[in-house]
Amino acid sequence: MDYFEKASKKIKLKQRSLIKRLRAYFKRLLFPLRYFPLKLVTYSAYYLVKFAFLFVFSLIKILFETIIFPFKSLKNLLKSIFIIGVVLYIITSLFVITDYLRTQYGYYGKFFCTYGAKERLQKSVVRIVGGNSEGTGFFISKNRVLTNFHVIADEPAPKIIFPDGSFVTPAKMVGDSMADLAILYIEEEFPDLAFSLPDSVNLIEDEPVLSTGYPMGTDLSGEATTLKGSFIDYRKSKNDKVGYIQTSISLVSGMSGGPLTDQCGELIGVNTMGLAGISLFIRADNIKEMTPYLTEVEIAQIAVDPSISPEESVRAFYTYLKARRMEDGFTLLSEDYLQKTDFEEWTNRFTDILDVDVVLTERYEDTDDTAYVKFITKNWNDGEVDYHYYEGTWTMVVEDGVYKIRDGNIQEVFSPEWDWFY
Repeated sequence: MDYFEKASKKIKLKQRSLIKRLRAYFKRLLFPLRYFPLKLVTYSAYYLVKFAFLFVFSLIKILFETIIFPFKSLKNLLKSIFIIGVVLYIITSLFVITDYLRTQYGYYGKFFCTYGAKERLQKSVVRIVGGNSEGTGFFISKNRVLTNFHVIADEPAPKIIFPDGSFVTPAKMVGDSMADLAILYIEEEFPDLAFSLPDSVNLIEDEPVLSTGYPMGTDLSGEATTLKGSFIDYRKSKNDKVGYIQTSISLVSGMSGGPLTDQCGELIGVNTMGLAGISLFIRADNIKEMTPYLTEVEIAQIAVDPSISPEESVRAFYTYLKARRMEDGFTLLSEDYLQKTDFEEWTNRFTDILDVDVVLTERYEDTDDTAYVKFITKNWNDGEVDYHYYEGTWTMVVEDGVYKIRDGNIQEVFSPEWDWFY
């Protein structure tokens, strides 16, 4: 009989013996049935105590053997020294890795959520562009864009430019200059771009943070920039309505109003100000507390009256174009002018205009129905801003008590001299 047959026979014998013992055990446990509950309790307690005793005894034996192992021989002593060295190296490495995760990712739970955070941020922030100021913004709900108040101050119709190059004009704005916060409402909805405002902000020392925005505004084309830094401290001034987060990030012009997030892309603040390497960000939990109290009181409003004079009607016309209030602008076209166009064709002339800045409107020479105008348009083409300069005259006619455009002679001015702007 070879080795495999002997092993097979031995296994079969052990199997039969085990089955026989199990049958005997269950027979003793189950019968008589009236003693089964009592036996179940006593047997369970017996084996539990037996297991615990053997387990503790084995641990003591292993500990004792471990202690005396190095003293049995020189060889064992050298082995023990080597093993202790390896264990200490592994423990030290774990401490180093733990500290690295803490300093690079904030805490260990954020290590696994960092992938793709930067790309998501760059696709979620928008440009805020006005006539005299520019900045960054981001959605805090499907149709509300948050930015700094100073980005839209004195600007009644800023434009929101999306990463794909399209842009819209807010239907409504509210804000608070002391808190330096503003919310722009739009008619379209973008739920996939919205950040959640947290109830609280909790950061640990040196935790990495990300700030996203458009440095230098439209002077630099391309996607948003994400800067990485670390949390320094919380700041608060008795003169301010909100608290701040101080970081090591150096903010530049154009990034105001952008989001400050942790490594996972979760909102913790809003880019606000930077000076000499010190950057402050409004705490996101304070923003959540303040948003219900933002109002339209400090928001710049459009105030024009096209019934006063030809020059005021021209100013109103370009103000409506600036605000993308195309229906209102269209009503300032006379019946004669409308013989040459319709609403769709007329609005298609201005699809790329971000802003219109009227430099001058005045009565043309000694006429009663003609206005002279100089204005600048800011146009958005292929992700970049172009400026165009125009001057000329509009001949007006009174219809329904309002001066309306009948005919005009507007010419583009290329490379105007400095005195053209005055």
